[in-house]
Amino acid sequence: MSSAIGTTAPSLPKPALSRPWLDYTGVLVRWVLGGIFVYMGLSKALHPEMFLKLLRQYNLTGNSLLLNSIAAGLPWLEVFCGLLLLAGIAVRGSALLLLLMLIPFTVVVLKRALAIADVQHIALCAVSFDCGCGNGEVLICRKLVENSLLVLFSCWLLAGFGRRLSARFSLRG
Repeated sequence: MSSAIGTTAPSLPKPALSRPWLDYTGVLVRWVLGGIFVYMGLSKALHPEMFLKLLRQYNLTGNSLLLNSIAAGLPWLEVFCGLLLLAGIAVRGSALLLLLMLIPFTVVVLKRALAIADVQHIALCAVSFDCGCGNGEVLICRKLVENSLLVLFSCWLLAGFGRRLSARFSLRG
């Protein structure tokens, strides 16, 4: 009879160890997502008055201090998260923050697009406007697909892929 004292349970394998190509794909996803958010954040941060005008179109809040704070801070948060992803630092936390930005943004874009389609009596995919993401006027169906891919990319990283070539994937010891 063997004693179980002093033995440890085997650790669960990391998700990408059995298939390294998944982790290399995760690295590519991390770099693409990071680059996109650095670009989009800088395009808003360099033109804060334009971004503020676009934010006003969503009627998110009547509080001007809150709206100004969002317009001033959100672009820099996007740049910060993008740089962390590019460097491979706190990847999971950055991916979670991006999800927390992407999902509500996608919902308000869809809500605004549905309202425009209803008022103008046009199909949803015919609606186009500058959503404030830094790319100018876009067809909304294209933007919704793009945001869905960005959400999937963020989920991929949140699941633990993209560890290779990371300076520090997680902030835990």
